[in-house]
Amino acid sequence: MNKNFAIAFGVGLACIVAAVSGVFFIQRGAHMELPGKVLKVRTAALDDNSSVAVLDFRVTNPSDVLFVVRNVTLEMEDPQGNSYLGQVAADTDAKRMFEALPLLGQKFNDTLLIRDKIAAHTSQDRMVAARFEAPVARLDARKKFLIRIEEVDGKSFELLER
Repeated sequence: MNKNFAIAFGVGLACIVAAVSGVFFIQRGAHMELPGKVLKVRTAALDDNSSVAVLDFRVTNPSDVLFVVRNVTLEMEDPQGNSYLGQVAADTDAKRMFEALPLLGQKFNDTLLIRDKIAAHTSQDRMVAARFEAPVARLDARKKFLIRIEEVDGKSFELLER
């Protein structure tokens, strides 16, 4: 009787493990993530007390779900730990900014905008430009930039300048 119980218990446990593994396998692409990296950072002075930062970055959507952008913010942290939130520029303003400030070079990527879509299993190169109420020297001496991308369902992802 002890041997029969052990065999039945083992078979039952194997069935439960197989069922749980199957559920995890089926749901593997449903987890929303947005890994990425900052490719290039450019800064320029607008006047003595304000400046602009342009970050080119690559994001990847490895999930099976379409990612729709709700909001994009750019934050700068200086070496003392103070945070400065930038005023993100629209795509038309970014184009004019590149024309007015040749120091920035050329515009390589499209701006990541509200309601932009990142398809499942794709990567995209994008950019964000923002104006900061800080001199360009403070931006150049920064500790890091942080791009925060929020999805329409409320989940937020961050890309750090490395």
